[in-house]
Amino acid sequence: MNDRIIRGRIDRAGALVSADAPLLRLQQRAGAGLDKPLALPHLARLVALAQRLHRDISRPLYAADDHSDIQALVRIVPDADGASLEISDWRTLGITQPQIPAIADAAVVPHGWSWECDQQLRMVALRAAPGAPPVPMGWEGRSLSELFELQPDEEGRFPVLRALARQSRFEGQHVRADGPAARLAMTLSGEAMFDATGRFTGFRGLAAPSDGPATADPAPAAALIDPAFGSLPLSDPQFGRRIDGALRGPLSRIIATAETISGQFDGPIRADYARYAGDIAHAGRHLLGLVDDLADLQNIERPGFKAARDEIDLGDLARRAVGLLGMKAEEKGIRIDAPRVDDRAPATGEFRRVLQVLLNLLGNAIRYSPDNSQIWIRVDREDDRAMVTVADQGQGIDAEQQAVVFEKFERLGRTDSGGSGLGLYIARRLARAMDGDLTVDSAPGQGARFTLSLPARDGE
Repeated sequence: MNDRIIRGRIDRAGALVSADAPLLRLQQRAGAGLDKPLALPHLARLVALAQRLHRDISRPLYAADDHSDIQALVRIVPDADGASLEISDWRTLGITQPQIPAIADAAVVPHGWSWECDQQLRMVALRAAPGAPPVPMGWEGRSLSELFELQPDEEGRFPVLRALARQSRFEGQHVRADGPAARLAMTLSGEAMFDATGRFTGFRGLAAPSDGPATADPAPAAALIDPAFGSLPLSDPQFGRRIDGALRGPLSRIIATAETISGQFDGPIRADYARYAGDIAHAGRHLLGLVDDLADLQNIERPGFKAARDEIDLGDLARRAVGLLGMKAEEKGIRIDAPRVDDRAPATGEFRRVLQVLLNLLGNAIRYSPDNSQIWIRVDREDDRAMVTVADQGQGIDAEQQAVVFEKFERLGRTDSGGSGLGLYIARRLARAMDGDLTVDSAPGQGARFTLSLPARDGE
C-alpha cells in the first residue's frame, strides 16, 4: 500500500488544471495533458457524480494504459470552481494481473464458506469448504442480509453497509447464519467487484467461523458481569454514568452511519436499501432517546436530587420548544398556536429542565394529534403560580388513563414504538423537584391539556 496522497484539480469545464506527477503521467499516457479534459473515463464519471450530488465522495479508482493497471482510492471534493482530487493507496499492477483482487478459495478457511453477491446484494454463489457445515437450502437469489443476520462490531458499525455505500472492501462483519443443528457465528469479509467500465457489480468474499456457536447456553449469573459495569447495583450513580457512556457512543455511530447511507451522501444506492438504512437510523434514535430517559430516571430518583433555581420566562421557553419541534409538526400538517412575543410568565425553575418538560409535552401533543389539526400553548399566572398549558385535538385521555398517565412506562394506552413511557413520569418528577407540578385535564374525544406550574416571580 502506498500512503502518499496524490493530488489533482479539475476546473468547472472538466479539465485537469493541476496534478501530481503520477496522475499527470496517466493523463498524458491517455493522450491528454494539463488544461485538457480528463482522459480517464472512470475518474471523469466520478467527478461528474460528485458535482451532481454536491457532496464529497470516495470510490475505488481503476485505470489502465499500455504499461500497467492502476488501482487506487480517490476522494473527490466538489466546489464552485470545480473539484479537488485526493488519491491514496495507489497501486501499479502488471498488465497480466486481474483487475479485481482474487478472493482466497474457501478451502484455506477451515469450516468456512465462499460467497458472491450482485450489486443488489442478492446471493449468486455460496460454496462450503471441506469440513464446513453445509450451506443453507434455497440460498439462491436471497439477500445477503437475509441469509446472514448482520451484527454490529465493537464500535456499533456494520462494515458491509459502509462498504456498500463506498463500493469498497470490508472485513470484520459479524453475522449469524443457519447451520444444520444450530445457529452459526461467522465473520464476513469481501472485495467490491467492478466490470470493465468501472461499474460496481457486487461483492465476493469469505464467511469464516467465529469462536463458539452463536446460540450458546445461557451463562451463569456470575459470568454475566461485564467489566465495563462490574457488580454495581442499579441504584449506584456510577452505573447510570457507565451504561450511558457504553451505549451512547455506539448508538451515535450507528445513527450516523445509517443516516450517511440513507442520505446517499457517498453516492446513489437502491431506494429500498436507503429506506432500510433510514429505518435503522430511526430505531437508533429511539434507543438513544431511551438511554437519555434511563439516565434522567436514574438521576432524578437519586436521594437528595435538586433542580437549579434560575429566573426564567415560560413564554420564552414555550416559543423555544415550538422552534425546536415546529418542523416535526409541519410534517403532519399541524399548526401550533404559540405564545406571542409579549406573552410573559416569569417563573423560577431550572432553564434546561423546564425546556425538557415542554419538549416532552409538545412532542407528545404532536405524536398523538391527528394530521392537519392544531395545538395551543398558553401561559398564565394564578396567585403565586406561573403556568404554561399545552392543549391538543387528539383522541383524549379517559379518567382511568389519567390516573396512571404519570406512572413509569405508561404510554397513553399506545402500543407503537413512539416513546419509552418514561417521559411524563420524568416530567412530573422534574416539575415537583422545582417546587411545581404537572397536571392533565382531558376527556375522550376532546383532546388533552397538560399544565406545568412553577413558582411565579415578579416580572421585570
